[in-house]
Amino acid sequence: MPVDTAKVEGRRQLKFSTLDDILAELERLNQSKLRTLGNWSPGQILRHLSVPMDWCLDGAKVQAPWYVRLFGWFMKNRFLRNPMPAGFALPEATAKYLVPEETSWEEGLRILRTSIQRLKTESQRHRSPFLGELTREQWDQLHCRHAELHLSFLIPEAV
Repeated sequence: MPVDTAKVEGRRQLKFSTLDDILAELERLNQSKLRTLGNWSPGQILRHLSVPMDWCLDGAKVQAPWYVRLFGWFMKNRFLRNPMPAGFALPEATAKYLVPEETSWEEGLRILRTSIQRLKTESQRHRSPFLGELTREQWDQLHCRHAELHLSFLIPEAV
């Protein structure tokens, strides 16, 4: 039975300001045995985080309905500054792109490192399928908030 991630206790409190902060946390996690509190494996979490990163560089495969984009436009600053809430259920049409297939930690780490490196070196940014036009800095903050949410479900344990 799936875990209701909105009610999970024991998640870590994370705060990232830059893409390098995300990379540093990945390296720290890579030195530990990991326990997950949610429904996805550690590799799936990393793979999931890479999808919107790649979408901002290459263009998204989906677009939210106009009323979601309008709501997103009004809420944009909140999404960029405040922690993302856990337990959001993706619409089925979006979930097929954002819910990752099983992925090993090593493969997820490789994919996410590649996506972050692209974000750091490529200047092109596409519109967010949910929030509309974002600057490069706004995209980076959105990726930081997204990584804070999902990496909070990974608990490092002594090896």
